[in-house]
Formats: sequence, C-alpha cells, structure tokens
Amino acid sequence: MNKDLTQGSVMGSMLRFAVPMILGDLLQQCYNIADTLIVGQYLGRNALAAVGSSFTLMTFLTSILLGLCMGSGALFSIRFGQRDEAALRESVCASFVLIAAAALALNIPAFACLDWLSVFLRVPAEVWDGMRAYLYVIFQGILATFLYNYFACYLRAVGNSVVPLVFLAVSAALNILLDLWFILGLGRGVTGAAEATVIAQYAAGIGIALYALIRCPQVRAVGALRHLRWRRMREIGAFSVLTCVQQSVMNLGILMVQGLVNSFGPVVMAAFAAAVKIDAFAYMPVQDFGNAFSTFIAQNYGARQKERIRTGLKGAICASALFCAAVSALVYLFARPLMALFVEAGETEIIREGVRYLRIEGVFYCGIGCLFLLYGLYRALGKPGMSVILTVISLGTRVALAYLLSAIPAIGVAGIWWSVPIGWLLADLAGLVYYARRKNTLLSQEKAVM
Repeated sequence: MNKDLTQGSVMGSMLRFAVPMILGDLLQQCYNIADTLIVGQYLGRNALAAVGSSFTLMTFLTSILLGLCMGSGALFSIRFGQRDEAALRESVCASFVLIAAAALALNIPAFACLDWLSVFLRVPAEVWDGMRAYLYVIFQGILATFLYNYFACYLRAVGNSVVPLVFLAVSAALNILLDLWFILGLGRGVTGAAEATVIAQYAAGIGIALYALIRCPQVRAVGALRHLRWRRMREIGAFSVLTCVQQSVMNLGILMVQGLVNSFGPVVMAAFAAAVKIDAFAYMPVQDFGNAFSTFIAQNYGARQKERIRTGLKGAICASALFCAAVSALVYLFARPLMALFVEAGETEIIREGVRYLRIEGVFYCGIGCLFLLYGLYRALGKPGMSVILTVISLGTRVALAYLLSAIPAIGVAGIWWSVPIGWLLADLAGLVYYARRKNTLLSQEKAVM
C-alpha cells in the first residue's frame, strides 16, 4: 500500500495521499471531541473547563513526541525517495531509540509535577479537582501516543496513509462507546472520560505497531541494535529535535495563553474549551494537507525532482486557500449552533463568548493554512530551523499581544482572540519572504541528505 509520490499526477497523487490523513486526524479529534461534548452536556461547566484545560496541557506534552516523529518521518521520506534501503533501516532504528527514550522521560515529570500545575495554569479551585482526576489518568496514555504516532509517521513517510486511518477509525469508535458507558452508564465522571480515551489510545498504538512490524521489513530494525549508528542518531537529531522544538514552542505558547484564559474564570474557560474543539476540527484538514504536502516534497526532494516540487507548491497553495475560505465562511455563519453542540442552551454567557472567539479568529483560517504549508515545506527541505523561527514569530506575537491587549479594560478577553490571527499573518509574511529570496538555493542543493 506504499505510494511513490515522485511519479504520476502531481495534484492527483498529493490529494489521494492527503485524504486518508485528513480523515484520520479528524477521527483523532474525536478522542477529545467526544469527551468535550459528553462532558459539556451531562457534567456541567466546571467539568467542561477541566477537560478543556487538560486537553491544552496534553497537546503540549504530546507535541514533543509528535514533533520528534514528524521530523523522523521527513527523513524517512527522503530516504524512500533516494531508494536507500540500508540508510532507511538505520534511520528507523535510531529514531525509535531516541523517541522511545523521550516518551519514557516524559512520564516522570508529568506525574511528579501534577499538583504544581494548578498554580502554573492558574486553575480556579472549583475546577482543579476534576482536572487533576482527568490528568492523572490521561498521563498514563503518553506511551500509547508514542506508539501510534511513531508507526503512523513511518507508514505515511513511505506513502501509506490508509492504514493509520483504519486504526484511528476503530480507536475513535471505541473511545465514543466507552465514553458513553463510563460517564452515563457507570457514572464515573471526568475520570471515566479519561479512561475511555486512554484505552482507545492503547488500542490504536499497539494495533498499528503490530501491523507495521508484521508487514514492513524495514520497521523490524527498531529491535535490531546492529542497525544503530551514531551518525544516524545525529542525523535524526538534526531533523527531529528541531521539529520537536517547533511543535513544543507552538504548544507552550498555547499553554501560556490557556493560563491567561483561566484567569478570567470558568465561563471563559468553558467557552474557550468548546470553541477550540470547533476551531481544531475546522482547520485540521488543512493541517493534515500540510503534512501530506511535506511528505510529497520530501520524497521528491530525495529524488531530486525540482519541477514536481514547484508544481506541487503552486497547487497546494491554491487548494489550501480555497478550503480555508470556505471553512471560514461556514464557521462565521454557524458559530452559534456549533457552540450549542457542546454547551447547554441555558449557558448563554458561555455560548456568547465562544461565538465571539469563533467570529474573530475563524475569519482568518487562510493565515493558518498558509503557515501549515510553510512548516511542511521547510521540514521537507531539511530546514526545520526555519519552521522554529516561524513558530516563534507566530506564538511570540500571540502570547505578547494576548497579555498586553487583555489587560486593557476596554478590550478584555477579546484581546486574546485577536492575538491569534495577527500572529499567523506575521509568520506567513516572514516565511514567504524567506522563500522568495532563497527558493533557488533551497531547491538546488547538490545532495539532499548524506
């Protein structure tokens, strides 16, 4: 089921590869969407605020693993494009050792610092007990997150975006069923929501690991230390660590904003929790399209297909812009009924604040769409450091403006919402200017990766 993206129609191959990734990530969102919807409708605002804040924290922690996996995936794609079987096995072994160690290391501070998080995130007392119970269970799924994302990134790197979709579909369905059973049937509250998510995560992680080990000979190098080479560890580090930094910086900024949101109380917290789920669901397809685009670019970069890269870049920009414009219009028009899916009709304050967020930030989805393409482009061309710079510009602006504007009484919490698109647009400008000035150098390197 592997796909060679260096051959055939440029947009056709890119879109056929992207669609399963988009569907897969939409299903992955069901983990948290299900929690948020069921918790918001049946457990009340404090429980919704607890789950929403926990989601932001977990996104930050798992972004470390996801960044390492994405960076490794870019290198796998280049190796696949180069048809270098030996180097691919060595890269697989080195990346698995590195990322597995990182996953194990994350578990220790996650549990050790659990009680300190209430201070760092400025969590109101009435929310903290539920949030702590939820996090204690959710942290136990970190290893499952590693397993799924590592093997999914490998499969996607060699052109197989269908199998990760299958395992996510099964996992998402399991999560929803367990949510309903644990929360409504057993009355386990937010703890039950967390337990449902973790069980589903392990089902996906273990399942895809077994599939990859059975069906992909190169993947068996994860348990063969004879393939472990120091130069490959350094190479993986160059790709993965910077991508990890990029993802972590991005989500650390979001976490800092979450702390600021929490200071406005449970109503704003609950509105933000629901609106962010809608937000993520709305632009997730273009994020996954950016990841598919990155795999396309990396394979063709390894195969030195410069013209296919240029053609793919033009097509990707047009497709992303059209999608984002359509979604922006839909979110703006249907902001209120979308919020009502997550919040009881009587919670008018929460719905009103969530609608304001969506109508400010949702108009500018073209900004985040362009940014995702730039992240994917620079990662695929072996320039993950540029992705870090763009992230710093985007999130640095967002955090600074959020704290500055929200402190002005006449603006208040709306300042947090406006800071988001401003950060996107500034990062887009920087990334496009850099590409315009360096495109010949970026695409004309004598050797992609040694």
